[in-house]
Amino acid sequence: MRQIYLDNAATTKVDEEVLKAMLPYFTEKFGNPSSQHQIGQEAKNALEKSRKIIANAINAKTHEIIFTSGGTESNNLALKGLFFASYPEKNHIITTKIEHDCILNTCKWLQSMGAQITYLDVDKEGFVSLEDVKKAITQKTIVISIIHANNEIGTIQDLEAIGKICKEKNVLFHTDACQSFTKVPIDIKRQNLDLVSLNSHKIHGPKGVGALYIRDGIKITPLAHGGGHEKKIRSGTENVSGIVGFAKAVERADKKDLKKMRELRDKLIEGVLKIENVILNGARGDKRLCNSVNVSFMNIEGESIGGYLEQDGIFTSTGSACQSHSLEASHVLKSIRLTSLEANSSLRMTLSKYTTKEEIDYVLKVLPNIVKKLRMISPLIKV
Repeated sequence: MRQIYLDNAATTKVDEEVLKAMLPYFTEKFGNPSSQHQIGQEAKNALEKSRKIIANAINAKTHEIIFTSGGTESNNLALKGLFFASYPEKNHIITTKIEHDCILNTCKWLQSMGAQITYLDVDKEGFVSLEDVKKAITQKTIVISIIHANNEIGTIQDLEAIGKICKEKNVLFHTDACQSFTKVPIDIKRQNLDLVSLNSHKIHGPKGVGALYIRDGIKITPLAHGGGHEKKIRSGTENVSGIVGFAKAVERADKKDLKKMRELRDKLIEGVLKIENVILNGARGDKRLCNSVNVSFMNIEGESIGGYLEQDGIFTSTGSACQSHSLEASHVLKSIRLTSLEANSSLRMTLSKYTTKEEIDYVLKVLPNIVKKLRMISPLIKV
């Protein structure tokens, strides 16, 4: 049976060139980058070369990149590190209701430590109001943390406009760019970004590797204490092979692939919306991630659709992979005013540079019949 993978917002296949770049650092160039001998310094050189590649990709200075284990750690380090460095003089954090779970759960935990959190609403397409951002800022505000491109609905926030507000109000600006990195331009200077969370496995790099950009001069309290690695901000021996793979994945990002994904995304959206009683969740066009499709099929469960699609070798999801264990409706979809019934009828299909036109054609061939079959037996549809 053929396999069509449309869950690339959860993770991506490792690029063969990425794997090839990583392999020597498991066996031949296996040194600890903190060691002073030749083998250790060989690993150190690879580490710093990779740091420079990732820094250049967002117009940052090389030493402003701190390597982590992934997006979740980067987000935790950004918010907890800023809070503990600022408390009790400042204790207020502004975020949105459609952030990734690792941001929302970090904020929830910080509330128990004395933080005041403002959760901003979004509109029906998932955009935050600039006026709401302005109004939420107080003298106690430490940071505004707003996801760049949403992991469930693909909506891309206007970082430049938000960054301008943050600069005017002298408030730090953090963004979770794990889904958008290499797909949407990030320029920390133009967008006035102070901290940016990045990861590798969403862009055909290895899992377990990420980075946090921290602008020069920003004080961060470390979460882990040890040998003082990564500018004393993130102790622990660096994952050199993973970091090398991360940098290679960044180098392999190509605008041609983005154009291809955008065209296939639009083809998939157009075809799915031909099915009766289906709605697209999130923004359209350039305000949506090039690889993201999220739709609701009224009165039938998205999970059931996904199960039938899997029988045909098509792999999708019903929302964030980090939420897949939960039976509750997606907090993102509820935040854009979907009812629980509409949210539970949603299906997320996310493409990659490896997705083909033939695969999309096949999905559009089998999906209508699955929807028809499920609607025939759905107790929610009146006969």
